[in-house]
Amino acid sequence: MRRREFIVLAGAVACAQVFWPLAVSAQRSERACHLGVLMPLAETDLEAQERLTALRRGLDELGWTESRNLRIDYRWSAAAGDQLRTSAVELVGLKPDVLVTSATAQAVTLQRVTRNIPVVMAQGIDPVGAGLAMSLARPGSNVTGFSQYESALGGKWLELLKRIAPHVMRVAVVFDPENPTSNKFLPLIAAAAPSFSIQLGQAAVRATAEIETAISSFARESDGGLIVLPGPLAATNRDFIIGLAARHKLPAIYGVRHYAVSGGLISYGIVNADLWHRTASYVDRIWNGV
Repeated sequence: MRRREFIVLAGAVACAQVFWPLAVSAQRSERACHLGVLMPLAETDLEAQERLTALRRGLDELGWTESRNLRIDYRWSAAAGDQLRTSAVELVGLKPDVLVTSATAQAVTLQRVTRNIPVVMAQGIDPVGAGLAMSLARPGSNVTGFSQYESALGGKWLELLKRIAPHVMRVAVVFDPENPTSNKFLPLIAAAAPSFSIQLGQAAVRATAEIETAISSFARESDGGLIVLPGPLAATNRDFIIGLAARHKLPAIYGVRHYAVSGGLISYGIVNADLWHRTASYVDRIWNGV
């Protein structure tokens, strides 16, 4: 099967919403800005480096340059749970002026560690439902940033998978039940399944070993396909998941571009680097007290 890649070209403009202002903001100062970045990927991950390159480029365009008036401390956490919290505690302990992180799970962890340091979330999902904000217009907390997905995309993923692989009659949704955003997509995918004559199943996975077990078990019957929901567990195991899908000849759709770049069949969603570039403007506004 020939690999195709679908991307929302408008990126953040098409899928992302912004929520502003913060209840807490840094005050303008002549001293250098100290930024803390919590990245839920390994330091060697090319996707992580692409995000950070976009962030630094955006900061540089706004006059914030490392070694001149900007200091950035990083913490890398390719796992959730205790390791993520440990990384968050370490980063907050460095007392940065602003914190930047990737998605909802990381923002929730940071907010549990600090309510005083402003947190900018580059690519979250449903900040209101996750308890990070009271509303998109007025968060009322120390978290701001981008909400990257509409939950209705769940139905679109199913539609595109059926279009690209019409023989698919069974679809397993691979998701991490510990990720607070998974439940936003599952009902919409389930609601769309009958219109495409799809028998839908759920593969809840919490670790790498569970991913292999779930996908291999599902592949024992024919005419199957996968929807892999976005989240830190899937992101850090994306090469493994893509390899399993290829081995078992399971057409799979992913919600983020870097899965297709890594060899996955198809992706439909935002361009993460674009959101990280835009995140620089939030850091600038917070630091300048706007």
